[in-house]
Amino acid sequence: MIVAIDGPAGAGKSTVARALAGRLGFRYLDTGAMYRALTWLALERGISLDDGGGLGALAEQSGVDFDEAGRVFIAGYDVTSEIRDARVDKVVSTVAAHSEVRSVMRDRQQQLAALGNGVIEGRDIGTVVAPSAEVKVYLVADESVRASRRQAERPGIGADALATDLKLRDEADSARMQAAPDAIEIDTTTLTIDAVLDRIEALVHARVGTV
Repeated sequence: MIVAIDGPAGAGKSTVARALAGRLGFRYLDTGAMYRALTWLALERGISLDDGGGLGALAEQSGVDFDEAGRVFIAGYDVTSEIRDARVDKVVSTVAAHSEVRSVMRDRQQQLAALGNGVIEGRDIGTVVAPSAEVKVYLVADESVRASRRQAERPGIGADALATDLKLRDEADSARMQAAPDAIEIDTTTLTIDAVLDRIEALVHARVGTV
């Protein structure tokens, strides 16, 4: 079974998806980390972020891997911490927008999805990466709450700068940030993590009973 969790930055995707995978005993796949890892590598190697072909080739040559502890690796480097830096935050949407990059990443994500039970989170999982996922969830939250959550994750960045960055990320991601027609929308604005997890877990158990 695949559980697809989509939504904008700050809606709670990573926190919820990681915890849900733990509850269910499923693999956890953070597709955003894959794009972040590629962005980090491109910055390190001085590759233009406007060069879709070059970035696609880099993605093809430098596979992103995850270990059981959730650490992220690319080209032999452990980039788990580096991919959360502000410099990656600011430009990852530019890298992810290139069709050449998305094609390579989509193929890799689908290979990982084919391994079996998994919780996969991103922005187009239910529509593009795993359109046949048995459970699809789209998380949303008020913009102010999403900004506050990002601030908590990145205390070294000013609130105004984060709010601006969040707006720019939403605009850059809007073309691919669409809920699947059969996705269940959950507004996490006032919900606890456990409350969100309970709702999604109930969807999983209900789906299991139909297959």
